[in-house]
Amino acid sequence: MKVPIHQYRCPLGRVQPVTTDLDVMKRNGWRDQHILVVSELDERLDFIEREIVRRIGERLYGGSPHD
Repeated sequence: MKVPIHQYRCPLGRVQPVTTDLDVMKRNGWRDQHILVVSELDERLDFIEREIVRRIGERLYGGSPHD
């Protein structure tokens, strides 16, 4: 006999977006609040841009722990 599993429904579930498109969130963050989220490994950046992102991150937050 299969008994259906009852899932608890959180009341906050209604306010969370169903699907999250990270690029849309990043774009809105930049346009609305001037917050830039970018990875130094982003393939859309060329070598110089990735190096700039890496240096800014290291200056603001320090190097990686294995350096």
